[in-house]
Parts: sequence; structure tokens; C-alpha cells
Amino acid sequence: MAVTEPAPVALSPAHDGILRRQALRESAARTYARSLPIVPVRARGMTIEGADGRRYLDCLSGAGTLALGHNHPVVLEAIRKVIDSGAPLHVLDLATPVKDAFTTELFATLPRELAENARIQFCGPAGTDAVEAAFKLVRAASGRSGLLAFTGAYHGMTAGALAASGGALDVQVTRLPFPHNYRCPFGAGGERGADIAAHWTRYLLDDPKGGVPAPAAMILEPVQGEGGVNPAPDGWMRRMREITQERSIALIADEVQTGVGRTGAFWAVEHSGIVPDVMVLSKAIGGSLPLAVIVYRAELDLWKPGAHAGTFRGNQLAMAAGAATLAYVRENRLAERAGTLGARMLARLQALGADHPSIGDVRGRGLMIGIELVDPEAEPPIVTAENGDAPPPDPALAAAVQQECLRRGLIVELGGRHNAVVRLLPPLTLTDEQATAVVDRLADALRAAERSPYRRASAGPTR
Repeated sequence: MAVTEPAPVALSPAHDGILRRQALRESAARTYARSLPIVPVRARGMTIEGADGRRYLDCLSGAGTLALGHNHPVVLEAIRKVIDSGAPLHVLDLATPVKDAFTTELFATLPRELAENARIQFCGPAGTDAVEAAFKLVRAASGRSGLLAFTGAYHGMTAGALAASGGALDVQVTRLPFPHNYRCPFGAGGERGADIAAHWTRYLLDDPKGGVPAPAAMILEPVQGEGGVNPAPDGWMRRMREITQERSIALIADEVQTGVGRTGAFWAVEHSGIVPDVMVLSKAIGGSLPLAVIVYRAELDLWKPGAHAGTFRGNQLAMAAGAATLAYVRENRLAERAGTLGARMLARLQALGADHPSIGDVRGRGLMIGIELVDPEAEPPIVTAENGDAPPPDPALAAAVQQECLRRGLIVELGGRHNAVVRLLPPLTLTDEQATAVVDRLADALRAAERSPYRRASAGPTR
């Protein structure tokens, strides 16, 4: 299906009124609504239709939740089937055929070594609750309280998850360096930078004067999403697995955003071949509806009944939609498709950088792509061995690009430490034509933003 420019449909006078009432009634903490002033009224696949009559290509996908895009037929059919069956929609943590089918499908996709000896805990509806559950689990199993987390991380908005995220202050979490090729904290980049980061981790944990509380677990993202789309090197991931195993430290993989085919493998840990002790899963596993779980090794299952609970951990519609989504991604090899199409988009965007000095770096894995925008005329804050001068990030330009994209019917997200990374999270059902349209519209938006004054505030992430 060819992708054309956004076509107007019947205009709705409700558009401005709804936005005005939202601004008056909703809290100052709202995020996406600030930078994306649209009122979605219909959606299908990758396309959103707003109350203003415009159509948009959605490269936000519910922050990665919509693996199959909006209102995919298999998801709608699964939801209708449950509703029409008369099955209960709320059952706390009781066993149901819907839950059994979801769990069976989920376990069929997991790394085999984990699936063969796994337990699952259904959590509250958001990924941040699953992170909290993972922390409770490993602390109960180990008798230790310390946590190891990484610079640039994002694990959610509740207290424990925020404490393990990159912007935390005054918390009892040991912060370790996450390898970064473009802005390496050690000024090396590449394999050398990753080796130094791993060496520092090992050294700090073994230093009796290092000040590290006895860690119950290490939590990491195989690709940092909100942190700026920073893929962890596979070799470094294997080193972290070795370091944690040698010290009986549980390894928690946060696959809330990277899971269900997003990075070109069903689970992002598969790229490195590691098997974590705990996997935190949410977003796409619910097929667009709220669902969050942790899956973990049976040996860790030592907590007492009720140690972690939640009223809405039995979301039957989400389990049905999730099972349908997992099966569709698996049967149609959409993870493989994401890897192929994502590599093609990365190549086009990297080529675009040759004509735009404001593109500092293009990176990602599969259909999880980031373009870091910089001010090439400013004095660089650091000099790296691999990249030479790295200009400072330009969040104002990134915000302007986001707005120019919106004018061209393209929804994109911002991320990174300074919100200077334009992020693309299209659905895995993205067509070749849509992929071309995304890159074309983004390129046109960048050209327009570079020519115009840009000054505006940006919004932060949610989970």
C-alpha cells in the first residue's frame, strides 16, 4: 500500500475544545500531550486520525506498546472472543483458561534455558510495578538489599524503579557505567570503552573499600530506550552475565520496551545469547492493553504468599490480546522482519548524516532507532578517541524537529539525557512504503528545523 501525504477528513470543532479542557483539568505532570497536541479519534495499523481531520504515521506506538500497531484484527478478535464468551473480566490472580493460554504462549517464546525452569508473577498493570516486584523477589531470595544499576537507565516512575534509573538522587543503588560508543564515559568508545566499563564493574564489586552494599541484583536494559536508544554491546552483556554469576548476583533484564521482536530478536537478550535470572516484561505483551509480569528462575521463588500483589493483575482482556500478539509475532517472523527493515532505515538515516552536521549519531537495533542531534558549531564538551570531537547535544533542535515532523504527519518521540535524541518506535507491521515515508518526512522536517529559529521546552517519559 502506497503512503501518501496526510489527507484531511471531516474537521471536528471538538478538537480545540478538548485540548483546552485537557490543559485546564489535567495535571502539570502530563507529558506526551504537551509536545503532541493532537486528539486521536480513530486508528488502524500505523495510522492515527485526529479530531482535526489530519492523519499521522505513528512512530511512537504507545511508547513501544503497540507491536502490531493500532487495532490489529487479531487483537480485536481476541478481545471480542473473551467479551462474547461471558468469561469474567476481573479475577485477581485466579486461574483461568485465558491466563493459561497467555502463559503457555509466553513461555514458548522465552529463552529455552529459562522457560524450562521458570515461574511467572503477574503484577500491577504497568512495567514499573514489575520492576518493583523483581526487586522484592531478588532481595527476598538473597537476603541482600543492594542493587546495581547503570548510568542512563530508565526503569519506571515508582520509588524503587526511579531509584534504579539514571536521574536518581540520594539513593542506595550503586551506579555503574553503561558503555556508549558516541559519548563514551571513558573517552574510548567501541570495544575498548565496553571493556573498560566491564573492568570497572568487576573492580568495584571486588574492592573491599569500594562502598558497594552487598548486591541482590544487577538490572540492565539490553537497549536503553528513554536513555537515548543506546544498544548494549553483546560482548559487554556476556561480561555482565559472567560477573553476576561468579558473585551469585541475580541478573535482571528489563525488556519492557525491547521485548516482543522490537530489536530484531524476540527478546533483546537473545542477541548476546545470555539467559538472565529475571525478565521484566510489559508494554507489547498486553497487545495494547495494560499487563506486566516478571518471569524468573524457579530457585528464586522463595517469597511468601502475598509478598507482591495487585488488584488488577488478572486483566483477562490484556492476556487474550497479549497471547494473540505473541503468537502473531512468532508465527509471522516479525522479529526477523524488524531486524531487516530496521537495518535498512538505519543505513538511510546514517547516509542522511553526511549532509547534516547536526546529526551527531544514528544508532539502534531493529525498529528501535535514535538520531542524536547536536550543535556542530558549539565547542565540544569532550574529545573521544574513537569519535574525535563530539559536539554538545541540541535539545532545542530536537524539539523543533519533533514539531516539524508533526506538521508533516509523523509522530516521533524524544529521549536521551538532554532530550536531544529523536526516537523511532514504529510497529513491527511497518511496510516498506511506510518505512520510506518515515525517513523522507523526518529528513524534510530536519531541513525545515535547521532553517528556522527553534526554542521550546520538551517533555519527559512515562511508564
